[in-house]
Amino acid sequence: MVGPRRPQFVLFGSSIVQLSYADEGWGAILADLYARKADIILRGYSGWNSRRALQDSLVQPSLVIVYFGGNDSILPHPSGLGQHVPLPEYVENMRKIAIHLKSLSEQTRIIYLTAPPTNEAQIRQIHSNQIGHVQRTNESCRIYSEACLGLCREMNIKGIDLWTALQKRDDWKDVCFMDGIHLSSEGSKIVVKEILKVLKEAEWEPSLHWTLMPAEFAEDSPYDTLGPDGKTTINLSNLINERHKQLD
Repeated sequence: MVGPRRPQFVLFGSSIVQLSYADEGWGAILADLYARKADIILRGYSGWNSRRALQDSLVQPSLVIVYFGGNDSILPHPSGLGQHVPLPEYVENMRKIAIHLKSLSEQTRIIYLTAPPTNEAQIRQIHSNQIGHVQRTNESCRIYSEACLGLCREMNIKGIDLWTALQKRDDWKDVCFMDGIHLSSEGSKIVVKEILKVLKEAEWEPSLHWTLMPAEFAEDSPYDTLGPDGKTTINLSNLINERHKQLD
């Protein structure tokens, strides 16, 4: 038997979303934070860009966190093949995604994540023998990141500047990536803190910040864990709050 229908948060994007459940990733951290409050639905697809995103459709979630830009920003190949999407088309694709998400429900909230920075040396070291010459540069990520933020301002969408946020750490190149592209656990912690900051500051009703959302089955019950006195029970619904206070 399950409880009442819970809010749904959809993580929608490319491999940085798909791998967010791996290696203490940011998706896994969010799933832990919202374990008794919302369902975190993973819709991440390795290799996707904003063109591929337009082929997908979503239900009516409470929150959609959208990440596209890293693959779009890869420099074009002379053959015309590959993941590169010209900047004007990328912006229009992201606009279409936003229009579709806004049409789902007045209560569907949207957060866009920009392309994060890259460690180009690490990319060359790890990926050059696997997928050929990788034309992913930190400068191209910056350009697409700024374009995404500009669209967010135009459409009144919450946007998180990951390109800048990760580089605030002096050692970001050494600790934020698994392979120069995908985020390590340290990089993921930065993403989660930025998302939680937006959720705390947003004037959304109801609030979607994890500390302000009701927990399922938070009422005391004789079927809860037995306390040390052997006479009373302990409700564990707030255990997550205690474990993750440092993230706020």
